[in-house]
Amino acid sequence: MAKTIVTSALVLSLFVVSATPTKLSEGYHEDLAIRPLTDGKVITAFTFTTLLGGASPRDPRDSETSAQHYTFFPLTLGQILREYAVTELHLSLNAGKWNYDGWGYPDHPSVGTGAELWAWMADGGPLSVDERWIGLRNALAGLFCASIGSLDDRRTSSPASAFPLSSIPVHHDSIPYALRYATLPSEHVCTENLTPFLKLLPCKSRAGLARLLDPQHVFDADWHGLGVHVRSTEPGVELRLTVQAVLDPVRRSGGRRRDWSFLSLFNRRIDVPCPVANSSTVHLVVPAVRGYALSPEPVSSNDTVSVYSPTSHVPLDVAMSWPEEFTFNYPLPPPAPQTPLSIKRTLYGSSQTRGVLSVSLSNNGHVPITVGYLETLPALVTLWMHTLKVVVEGTPRVDLMSDIIYHPPLLLANGHHGPSTLQATLTIPPKRTLGLTLDLGKTFLRYTEHPPDAMRGWDLPPAVLFPVPVPIRSQGGRSIPERMYTPTLLLDLPTPDFSMPYNVIILSCTLITLIFGSIFNLLTRKWMVVKLED
Repeated sequence: MAKTIVTSALVLSLFVVSATPTKLSEGYHEDLAIRPLTDGKVITAFTFTTLLGGASPRDPRDSETSAQHYTFFPLTLGQILREYAVTELHLSLNAGKWNYDGWGYPDHPSVGTGAELWAWMADGGPLSVDERWIGLRNALAGLFCASIGSLDDRRTSSPASAFPLSSIPVHHDSIPYALRYATLPSEHVCTENLTPFLKLLPCKSRAGLARLLDPQHVFDADWHGLGVHVRSTEPGVELRLTVQAVLDPVRRSGGRRRDWSFLSLFNRRIDVPCPVANSSTVHLVVPAVRGYALSPEPVSSNDTVSVYSPTSHVPLDVAMSWPEEFTFNYPLPPPAPQTPLSIKRTLYGSSQTRGVLSVSLSNNGHVPITVGYLETLPALVTLWMHTLKVVVEGTPRVDLMSDIIYHPPLLLANGHHGPSTLQATLTIPPKRTLGLTLDLGKTFLRYTEHPPDAMRGWDLPPAVLFPVPVPIRSQGGRSIPERMYTPTLLLDLPTPDFSMPYNVIILSCTLITLIFGSIFNLLTRKWMVVKLED
């Protein structure tokens, strides 16, 4: 009897130990980078980093895994990552067009207009990668109140060269990894996306650097975007939540001054530091031209950066002013491009059935630049590859384009067509402009497939330029340091006259009203002579 009791107690203790959630070491860091520009604008980049030490992505072949205890890491996002066995995740929601020539490279490269989602997932297990991809985007759509669920097979592709796996593979038994990438350029960012975003932070928006994120001022910026980036590193799983905005204090001052402060930019100041943050810093990139004044005094500074700490100055309201400048004058002529490569992308053509896609890449440096070029277009357009032309100053230069990979739109099982992808390697000579043109055909849609604002047109996602290894034959050449995005395009498709049903309904109702009213009056009214007495 005693032996039976001891055995039962041992089994119970093993069950309790196995069911106990794994508590992992966590760290939380927050940083704000501020970069004033010569035209008076101010670029702000918030970065909130949470490290789940000792954690690793779930193996999709394991049906049962031990639960994990989260302290700083957001529980709602952690459950989604483990449910669908996501190794690496990148989600961005942006509004506006990033000006590379005037603003330079962003602090976080995912600045394409609209929504962009791409994820790396290990293959294997009872559910396929495509099934987990469907569940992942639907779960993220509910978490961030965005239209990510509409990123179906018609917008999904797998350009692994442009979006490589940056996480450290944790499954060392040669398990394959698959990429799923999709964009939605018509998606807009608003307060309903920022509110659940801030709830993922340990201090929410009540303390720390997130205290500055006032929706009315952030969404009043010339450009703004949110980002969620998850990847697996040697210390553990790293989550980076980013907020970028390009603010214009000159516009808010009526075109008179470029002075700014936290109160003028965000209508807030940092009253309370985040108590659980391991580090909280504000990095201010000071201009090369002197004549400015900073308030308060930074904790540390050099010729390029001044550093502030919300724990050293409470409350913290960083301000930059130009005391000797009475009225701000925009620099003339405009400054030189801030990036070595300038991009222009247009779509022209007067026909509603055909058009021409034109891409212009200008090398602003003195050495050749080699980049990868990726076009991911929905089945609304068809690329005619035999019309592809590469021209430099009017001279055909087909030799500057190599490694061409084209995937036409494929017919899916549900009757729709997938996107078409064009990928190539381009080499732009120094101080030259490379032009790429390609004819395309426009699809004729059924009237039920048009959106409610059919006359506005369809948004085409931006093209992506990504770094590639520089070939040996390109002596002294280089590539770009990070991804670059072209502007989105507006496509005009053959559209039926949706006003005709409205006109028919109005005419029919008018005729029915006249006929019915006349007959009703004849049947119900009684004509009689009324004698009027004097």
